[in-house]
Amino acid sequence: MSAPVSSTPRARPLLSTMMDVPLTVQTILERIRTLYFDREVVSLMVAGRDEAGNPVPEAHRSTYGEVAERALRLANALTALGVQQGDRVATLAVNSYRHLECYLGIPSMGAVLHTVNIRLHPDQVAWILNHAEDRVLIVENLFAGLIPAIRAACPGLEAIIVMGPTPTPIDGVLDYDTFVAGHSSDFAYPDLDERQAAAMCYTSGTTGNPKGVLYSHRSTLLHSLAAAPKDALDVGERDTVMAIVPMFHVNAWGLPYTCALVGAKQVFCGMFSDGKNVARMLEQEQVTITAGVPTIWMGLLGELDRAQTAGTPYDLHRLNSLVVGGSAAPEAQIRAFQTRHGLKLNHAWGMTETHPLGTVSVLPVGVDLISDEGYALQAKQGRTVPLIELALLSDSDEQGGAGELLPHDGKTMGRLMARGPWVAASYYKGEGQSNFMTLGGKLWFDTGDIATIDARGYMHIQDRSKDLIKSGGEWISSVDLENALMAHPAVAQAAVIAVPDPKWDERPLGVLVLVAGASAPDHAELTAFLAPRFAKWWLPDAYEVVAAIPIGATGKFLKRELRDQFTAYQGAGTASRD
Repeated sequence: MSAPVSSTPRARPLLSTMMDVPLTVQTILERIRTLYFDREVVSLMVAGRDEAGNPVPEAHRSTYGEVAERALRLANALTALGVQQGDRVATLAVNSYRHLECYLGIPSMGAVLHTVNIRLHPDQVAWILNHAEDRVLIVENLFAGLIPAIRAACPGLEAIIVMGPTPTPIDGVLDYDTFVAGHSSDFAYPDLDERQAAAMCYTSGTTGNPKGVLYSHRSTLLHSLAAAPKDALDVGERDTVMAIVPMFHVNAWGLPYTCALVGAKQVFCGMFSDGKNVARMLEQEQVTITAGVPTIWMGLLGELDRAQTAGTPYDLHRLNSLVVGGSAAPEAQIRAFQTRHGLKLNHAWGMTETHPLGTVSVLPVGVDLISDEGYALQAKQGRTVPLIELALLSDSDEQGGAGELLPHDGKTMGRLMARGPWVAASYYKGEGQSNFMTLGGKLWFDTGDIATIDARGYMHIQDRSKDLIKSGGEWISSVDLENALMAHPAVAQAAVIAVPDPKWDERPLGVLVLVAGASAPDHAELTAFLAPRFAKWWLPDAYEVVAAIPIGATGKFLKRELRDQFTAYQGAGTASRD
């Protein structure tokens, strides 16, 4: 009989014999320089203006080899300018090869790439630049008119560089191409700690001022590796990827890094994200994967329908996946792309604090894409990519406790909690710490979303916690109602908000934008349309038809503005409001 194994504690655990190689953005830059140097990078740039003053697009063609060389020249140029490790270099730019050079060159020298949302109000842009303590700002020539105001409001900026020509030179401002060309591509990479900040983004739509999130080199590499596989975004060297989601917001969902890591061709639309230009580029460049918010796909669907009706359909046989995120795409939109054009719309979910990819809606084995179950699953935000964990938490208890973990039964709604190696553990300068909490000895981030998770792990966003409607003590999901309303043939857009009610505390109000030329359906028609899918008490008491629903800097409905507009609302039926 053998002797039992000793239970005496050892001094320390046995370490592996594996190399400890830092995970840095330098790895991505070196891969495109040495392995994928001949893969194309195509950018739609402004070539001029037509007679009506509208910008005219022109395709600029480059390669990863050229992008890598210029990224290294940029690193040398910024070093000569005095930029050091940890310094923030901001960009105010659209999707293009130049912006990709910044994505790779700035982190590889140890500085921090800070992408600033161009759709924000100039005062908010200045606030963010000051809060981040940016030393250098790289500006697209399209936004050069903002430079005098930014200079006056941001005394900490030591240099401003403009991407592309301007009608007249701006005093004291450097030209990007000249700045880059004046330096060698022979750059000595510094030794970097993988935990150093590589990039920085600020949240939008939060209460109070935006909050900064710092992405590490390690989180960027891990995110890129997790985003590429088949059951995630399915990106490989043979793919051509057009990220319409902007590079100035959440690193274009990480796609510029993911594509570069695996050698996929990249196509950038720049400022030309209308349905016609998007469809043309998808066809011309034989794109296999594209990504954007629902409003982008609404414009594309309209253009595809128009071309098909005219007998001149686009040839998009190479297009395997349209990734949708930012907000939920209605099931009706998913069905329309599939049934009318044979195209697959895939949900993904994430946010600034999750770098952003958290889930992808890939169908499980045994579920047919073209089936009621398949469409229902595609309308959910999907299952987690590897290394991300999700949990549902109840509201805080009366004693101020964190709440209780809720079951994953596909019905129970709770606060969506996330954790993983590319999920934020805090905000820049320690702000907003109430969003982070420890549960069972693990740190979790409270996303602010209300969701359900089913037994197979499919997560479904029900609402933002601030947008959820509580009527008679029960929750109503505005997102579910909106998606159902947008399936009505007369409704182009729908937002559902809470309005005060003396009896039930809150009741839902539907705010509608009609399809061009359509007549407003009356209240009875809309009630009958929704009734088969929802409990009677969920159905809106009234509808307002408006010319437009306000949309924020990231393409989401600004429900706060709608709530302010209808704060004293009293009415029933369907009414029109200019």
